[in-house]
This record gives sequence, structure tokens and C-alpha cells, in this order.
Amino acid sequence: MKKLLILISAFFLSLTAFAQSNKITLVIHGGAGTITRANMTPEKEKAYRADLERAMKTGYEILRKGGTSMDAVEATIRVMEDSPLFNAGKGAVFTHEGKNEMDAAFMDGKTLAAGSIAGVTTIKNPISAARTVMEKSEHVMLVGKGAEEFAKLKGLEIVDPSYFYTEPRWKGLQKALQEEKMQLDHSDTLKKSGFVKPDISGSSAIDKLIFDEGKKYGTVGCVALDQYGNLAAGTSTGGMTNKRWGRVGDAPIIGAGTYANNKTCAVSATGHGEYFIRSVVAYDISALMEYKGLSVQKAADEVVMKKLVKIGGEGGVIALDKNGNFAMPFNSAGMYRGFIKSDGSWEVKIYKD
Repeated sequence: MKKLLILISAFFLSLTAFAQSNKITLVIHGGAGTITRANMTPEKEKAYRADLERAMKTGYEILRKGGTSMDAVEATIRVMEDSPLFNAGKGAVFTHEGKNEMDAAFMDGKTLAAGSIAGVTTIKNPISAARTVMEKSEHVMLVGKGAEEFAKLKGLEIVDPSYFYTEPRWKGLQKALQEEKMQLDHSDTLKKSGFVKPDISGSSAIDKLIFDEGKKYGTVGCVALDQYGNLAAGTSTGGMTNKRWGRVGDAPIIGAGTYANNKTCAVSATGHGEYFIRSVVAYDISALMEYKGLSVQKAADEVVMKKLVKIGGEGGVIALDKNGNFAMPFNSAGMYRGFIKSDGSWEVKIYKD
């Protein structure tokens, strides 16, 4: 009798595990803004779709093999950070002073632990630094030189700032400066910023593929649900082209651009950060689900398509709940986005339609 009860218990536990594994889901975004077919060449679209797919499938493989949502989120975002196509990591845009200053955040939906970094210039993968702050410090947010010192101390890869240089992003800064009717001497600005332009001969192929967002914003993010029922969220960004005075957007601010709670959802946002901060967008979606009982789709739509629009905020979010339901609303012209479900079915989208 005792053996029978043990067998029955093991059977039901296996059913529970199967049910959870059958819900594994991963959703990503690669930024929002003036992304339209009119502005996009077939070559660029193909390149973006390929990198979004590669990032998504990297994280999904981790989930499929029993890995955690946190590992999947970090791995997915690292792929996008290593691509020059996105405004994060290698593809980060330039500040007014001609630097690349990056922000990132990470959150565990099971424990509500969170970590973030802002204004860093030498950390190769900011998302890993954000997770390390969460797991290996008593703090939530570290900024600038302190964050870089912490990352180095913890063994993360540190690179020369020239690693982040891409010609299209530099040209984007020049265009932004010209639009402000400001005079900029190319070499003098580089000298003042302490930046040494590297030899990028042979990079013309990449130059032709990077979508020029001008002064628009861009971010990458990922939310995931693993077989254990745990949610996680991560966001990484280079901020806004031509930003000044150490400006920090919503991405590294927990509750604004990044949030995860197993009771409700995991959220990563992309858009005009100042509006997302004022509206506490990521947490607002979670709160609507927790306190009003809204579905993840209705909560995300309420915040992105109504509340943000009302105050002039542009952008979008990806949001995923504990049952594998997700939403990807945006009120801008386009948003790089995609999802992959437990059965392996996936889709990558770019435009509004």
C-alpha cells in the first residue's frame, strides 16, 4: 500500500512537471520607433529577422533542456548585445560627447530580486553585469565607474570603449547634432571624449545593414517562463542618440522598464524612457493584473495603448504571465519582436501589421 501511494504521488508530480514544461515560453523585443517598410531595405529586414531568431532560439534551447528562465533571459539578451544591429552592447548609440553609455536591468520573478547598472562604458555585456549585481551584491543599482569596478571584480569581460564603435551609430550622432543646428568637428569631439576611433576597415557590409534610428530610442529585452513556473525579465540599452549629462532612461529602473513577479507577469519595455519612468509602466501592468484581475493582454494594452498615449509616450512592451500567455503591444510605427512557445513554434515581427 505504501509503495502504491509513493507511485501515485510520483505520477502526479510528473504530471505537474509536464504541465509546467508544456508552458515554457520566451518573448523578445529589439527596440521600437520609426520602423516602417518604407525605411527598411530587404537586406536590413533579413538581417534583423535572422538575429532576432538566433537570439530567441538561443534562450529557448536553455528552457527546452530544463534550464531556468534567468539563464534563458541572460543568454538571449547577450546575443542581441553582441550584434551591432541593436542599440545595446556592440550596437549602442553615441551620447552628445561621443561616448557609448549603456544601461541594463535584470529581475527574478520568484524572489523579486533585481539588479541593474547604468552609465557604463566598458562592460561588454551589460545584462550580465545587471544579473551579477542582483546575485552577488546587496544592492539593486550601480552606476558609472563603480559599476564597472564591480563588474571587473566579479570577473565579467571588460573591453576598451572603442569596442562599441560602429560607423552608422557615429553618423547617427552627427545627423542628430546637425539637426540641432550645432557645429561639430569630428576629430576634436573624439579627442575631447577620450575616444580613439578604431580601424573598422571591412565593416561596410555591417554599415549597410544597421537601421538608422536617428534620435529615436532603441532597447533589447527578453521575458521568459521556465518549466518550474518561474518568470524572469531583462532589458539592455544604449539609450538615446545625443543624450547628455549622464541621462538614464527607464530600462535599468525596476518597475519602469523592467519588472518580474511570478504572481503576475514579467515585463520588458522599449520607448521614450522619460514617459515610461513617469508612468512606472512595467509595474503598472503587473499591478493591473494583481489588483484588478486583468489578463496580461488587457493590462498591457491599458498601459501602452491608453495611458502612455494620453501623455505622449511612445514605445511598447513585451509581457508574459505565469501561464505562458503574452502580449506585445506598441504605439510606435514598429517594434522588433518575437516569441517562441513550448512546442517550438515561433514568429518574428517588425511592423505594425
